[in-house]
Amino acid sequence: MSSNPLRVGFVGTGIFAKDVHLPIIQSQPTKFQASAAFNRTKAKAEEFATLASIDNAHVFDSLDELLANEDVDLVDALLPVEYNLETITKAVKAGKPIIIEKPIAATLEQAREIVKLTDATPIPVVIAEQFLFFNAISKIREKLPQIGEIISFTYRSTGPFYTSNKYLATSWRRNPKHIGGFLSDGGVHQLALLTEILGLEFESISALTKQVREESGADDILFSTVKAAGGVIGTFTYGSAFGAVEKHGSLVIFGTKGSIIFDFSAGKPHSIKLQLGEVGDVPDDITIEEFEEANPPGVLSEFENLYEAVSKKDKSLVKANPRKNFHFLAIIDAALRSSKQGGTAIKVEQP
Repeated sequence: MSSNPLRVGFVGTGIFAKDVHLPIIQSQPTKFQASAAFNRTKAKAEEFATLASIDNAHVFDSLDELLANEDVDLVDALLPVEYNLETITKAVKAGKPIIIEKPIAATLEQAREIVKLTDATPIPVVIAEQFLFFNAISKIREKLPQIGEIISFTYRSTGPFYTSNKYLATSWRRNPKHIGGFLSDGGVHQLALLTEILGLEFESISALTKQVREESGADDILFSTVKAAGGVIGTFTYGSAFGAVEKHGSLVIFGTKGSIIFDFSAGKPHSIKLQLGEVGDVPDDITIEEFEEANPPGVLSEFENLYEAVSKKDKSLVKANPRKNFHFLAIIDAALRSSKQGGTAIKVEQP
């Protein structure tokens, strides 16, 4: 493993780069060093460079110039997702590991190209899916064997619309060129958490979607029933476009020998309730564990995983790999196609 920090070139210097990625990188000076920046609007890259203590000589006029620079070991690209395929292709060609924002691509066709490209290279390529790194995942996975065979689940992440949401101001979100707009932008987060907890992929989905807010630019709520691997069935509900309502998050897993209720609603500690018993008329064994996630959740662990994979030059260590992230986008794609067909069950496509 390298003893020197990885020199990071930022491609895209907007809100998330400034508010989340840069502070994480600056908090890990033995692992990362901000070294270069590029933005289509150079003034924004220069502003970011000042914030990140990047030399003005390393504020570049193009992606190609940044990739050609020998002082860049790793690319952190935070772009509208329709540029993901092009950016990954150029980074791999330049021999630069890259972390790029979710969802994996604007279309399944582009996502397939990314999977094909990254399967064929030893260079680590990471899709920035922080929900794969929630502490809740390992905590729940440790308890799953106790409830026997998983029969079904119900997952719900719903909340009100906030006019103060700063991400609404980004034109690429309000006029989405990617599958599902806000449904895929936020929905892939929820699907990452859900499928990682269950350890199961979805096989098919029957869904109804609807656009509630004009600002969303596309359908923004999703209600569905799901068939997962191994005959497991469940429901998946997602949307943050409603009127005033509690910001709710929960997952109930029903097993043959008990159940697990994971509550990750806003404004209180997360909790896991484990209830054991094969029938309801016998006293249950109930335990409740409360805990806090990091703020922002998962991002530090995501970058620690990135550092390990890049410094060891071992793409097999990448947890948030393109093949896994293809599945999250494919579920959203299937849900939207199902809704257009009145809720008909649609098979989730494979890479």
